[in-house]
Amino acid sequence: METEGYEAVQLREVARRARSSLATIYKRYATRDDLIIAALEYWMQQHRYAGVTVRTREAGTTLHQGLMGLLRTIFEPWERHPHMLTAYFRVRSSPKGKQLFRFGLDIVAPAGLKVLAGVDDEFVAHLDSIVSSLIYGLLGRFCAGEIAVTDILLTLDRAVYWLAQGYEFQALKQSGTMTSQS
Repeated sequence: METEGYEAVQLREVARRARSSLATIYKRYATRDDLIIAALEYWMQQHRYAGVTVRTREAGTTLHQGLMGLLRTIFEPWERHPHMLTAYFRVRSSPKGKQLFRFGLDIVAPAGLKVLAGVDDEFVAHLDSIVSSLIYGLLGRFCAGEIAVTDILLTLDRAVYWLAQGYEFQALKQSGTMTSQS
């Protein structure tokens, strides 16, 4: 899957490369999607989520910098392995895709919440909705061949920058630390 892409994953070929019988493969993975989900979960533990750490945003780090640090950790492995991103998106869009989404959410959510510590809950909810929808759309556009894999992080960076700027501006305004000259 990593070198030849999603379409290359055939259970007969997996059995041949594993020097196993097709029956053995079917005992472990009832469907092709089950096999691909297991392979993606393993790959993501080794690559995509390996660098995700749960830590509070350091003093002096902007909300944008903190969020983008986490997003870069998550998306840079996809840039190096675009076939895996395509496989992820295809399986994520399938009926069993919720399993793969929950797997990632269990790892990323605690790290994201630490970065967002002290941020208004309503903003966090809106940010989650906006960014997750944007990510899903960007992944779809990449898989459709409309954008390059490297466009994903660039677009996320711009969106997160403006969302964070708006939030921080509003927080300053509400706290009264902003003067009329600001």
